[in-house]
Amino acid sequence: MKWLDSIPMALLLPLAIVLALAPFTPEPHLWEKLKLLAAGNLSRPIDIFDLLLHGTPLLLVLLKLVTGRRGTDE
Repeated sequence: MKWLDSIPMALLLPLAIVLALAPFTPEPHLWEKLKLLAAGNLSRPIDIFDLLLHGTPLLLVLLKLVTGRRGTDE
């Protein structure tokens, strides 16, 4: 997973936080889409796209933390 090593955590972490919480009001899209997924109502393509858009950076941060990959400085 060399591609994951090439993404610096200093860039990925702020991106993940902002996208996970955007829009800040009335409710973050990620939270809204996760609730739809849990209820079994995530079926519209725009909702699936929103889940991927807002959740992917957060998943990459978690993957880097779990695998111990820090970034290009190693």
